[in-house]
Amino acid sequence: MPDLRWDEVKDVFDPKLMGALPDLFVPDTTVDDWQALLNLVTTSGWTWKYESGDTEEPLPSADIVLARPSDAEAAYLRVWPVPGVLAIFRFTSVHEIDFDVDLRELEGQDGVDSLCSFIRVIGRGLGKPVLMTNEGGSEEHPVLGYDPVKDKVTMLADDSAVDP
Repeated sequence: MPDLRWDEVKDVFDPKLMGALPDLFVPDTTVDDWQALLNLVTTSGWTWKYESGDTEEPLPSADIVLARPSDAEAAYLRVWPVPGVLAIFRFTSVHEIDFDVDLRELEGQDGVDSLCSFIRVIGRGLGKPVLMTNEGGSEEHPVLGYDPVKDKVTMLADDSAVDP
């Protein structure tokens, strides 16, 4: 049974309401959590690519990538959990894992199921919540997220909380 049903969450998957690239994050993380994420990505069977600036490079350890100087080129980890769906992780803070997905790639029940599966795997692997806000939204008001206690993705706000 799916965690969420398209007809109940279609507004949260609407790029016009949420922004095309909603913000997803794992709060209260450490270097060890980042390393667990990197290990998960490399062992999951997902397609991935690490880039520093415009250069594709081998994936470094979390402590190395997070210790880059503040003026270093931006580092990105692009992950395709399923063909046609891209998540982009940014190494901006030790204390939070943040990434984007493109809602235009997540349409209908298949899109909902793909996102729920992806964030459930991350949440289980880290033993932490994975939350989603609208693009540029407040982290204090996530609209959906993985709950590690319930081991499922749930809605966290009603449609009135979606404020583009």
